[in-house]
Amino acid sequence: MATPFTHKNIKEAKDSAPDMGFGEVGEMRFAGSELDASDTGFTYHRLDPNVPGGFGHRHQDAEEVYFVISGSGRAKLDDEIIEIAELDVIRVAPETWRGFSSGPDGLEVVAFGPHHEGDGEIDPEWWDDK
Repeated sequence: MATPFTHKNIKEAKDSAPDMGFGEVGEMRFAGSELDASDTGFTYHRLDPNVPGGFGHRHQDAEEVYFVISGSGRAKLDDEIIEIAELDVIRVAPETWRGFSSGPDGLEVVAFGPHHEGDGEIDPEWWDDK
């Protein structure tokens, strides 16, 4: 049985960015399991300044909400690119491809939504400005 609550610092969650090939430009900390959450996904993304878009992903079932906690940049949602800044909130439907690039101050984003094991498709070179 799970405890009634869990309290952690996000930096205690494993940084998965090196395993995903972009550890030199940022962090990605999947904290759902670190928080003992069974139904909620929670991820902290940090990009260094001026990191171009590249990595993208989508889901079959999980709608996600992204909250920009600092910095600025751009989000690519399918074929549309939008400017994003501190305190912006973006809801993304499951099947929508999404990815981020950072501006001159870097970008920190928190993503959360329902957790469905194995629900996701990743493309490390999805955002190609060429």
